Amino acid sequence: MKYISLTIVALYLGIAASFAQAIKKDTVSYEKRKLKFEQADLVNSYYHQDGNNSAVTGGIGTEKLTDFSNTFDLQLSRYGKTGLKHTYNFELGFDTYSSASSDNIDPSTHTGPSYSDVRIYPSLSWDIANEKKGHSFGFDVSTSNEFDYTSFGTGLHYAKSSKDKNTDVEIKLKAFFDTWKVILPYELRPDDNGGPGYQQNDRAPRNSFSGAISLSHVFTKNFQALLMVEPAYQKGLLATRYQRVYFTNFSHLAEFLPNNRLKLPIGARLNYFLGDNLVLRSFLRYYTDDWGLSSETAELETSIKINPFFSISPFYRYYQQTAVRYFAGYGEHDANDEFYTSDNDLSKFHSDYYGAGIRFAPPTGVFGVNRLSMIELRYGHYNRSNGLNSNIVSMNLRFK
Repeated sequence: MKYISLTIVALYLGIAASFAQAIKKDTVSYEKRKLKFEQADLVNSYYHQDGNNSAVTGGIGTEKLTDFSNTFDLQLSRYGKTGLKHTYNFELGFDTYSSASSDNIDPSTHTGPSYSDVRIYPSLSWDIANEKKGHSFGFDVSTSNEFDYTSFGTGLHYAKSSKDKNTDVEIKLKAFFDTWKVILPYELRPDDNGGPGYQQNDRAPRNSFSGAISLSHVFTKNFQALLMVEPAYQKGLLATRYQRVYFTNFSHLAEFLPNNRLKLPIGARLNYFLGDNLVLRSFLRYYTDDWGLSSETAELETSIKINPFFSISPFYRYYQQTAVRYFAGYGEHDANDEFYTSDNDLSKFHSDYYGAGIRFAPPTGVFGVNRLSMIELRYGHYNRSNGLNSNIVSMNLRFK
């Protein structure tokens, strides 16, 4: 992982240097039409979780998982002949993980793809803005691939600002067309032994469609607010077929859930600036769906500026949810149930997530490196009422 991170840092510096040289050579009359290097971000994170409610083994057993994530984000822009600003964003991400719980799909092996995997997910977006009239539109495409799952996504967005720049409206539409390679627990793999639904090695679709509309307004120089509604619909294989479910008669089958789901999240962001050195950011969200799950989220983050170049941002998030109507614990499902899951992500629980970030952005560059404009480190600890806990550490390097 160190080699990968250093390689990406070198790539960043090379891109930054090449664009800096190109811009210097351009004459003033052509500069507006040439691609301009805006910024690049390199984000590395380490995540580890533990618990004893693995859905793979029916709601009991280890949930240990370790994940290394790396994301490379590059932003370029140029002005067209008509004066419109074109912004291009390219992102390349890859995760490597190992999961003790997933390895229990087939406990007779400990080196298969279920134990560890690599996920690669590139994306590209293009935004066209009329800065004089205050509106923009664009589109994006993305893909993701891992051992048993492939995904292709596309999206459109439109944004409009009021004449006084105090109010913004944004609309987004997204669609994801995914395919599962179905994997059953090893003892259920003979045809039809896993119960109803897709069987071992089937190719199963999962399509997701979502919309989002947000309205933001600057009420005063110190107070800003945003309201968002983000309905979503999923259709296809929504159950994870390698997760076991145990019944009161001591039999067990692979998880089986409805093939469609309608979701409705509603959220609000409130930001308040207490002078130049203190910012309060809050987030509230209510969620409901037609599986019977509802949840509430409340988050507060405070950005404290120690000096013009250094700040600290402690944060706290509280979350609670009800269980879906198809959930029951290990050995608690009735054999006559139409749908069934023992995945504790779909159970009733509450959780706390807290931590802090530090941000350093000196005008002469971090560690004297001109192009390295910012470094941010964040740590978060997550604790769930059913015993799951996790820690995540991330680092963001920004180049301009």
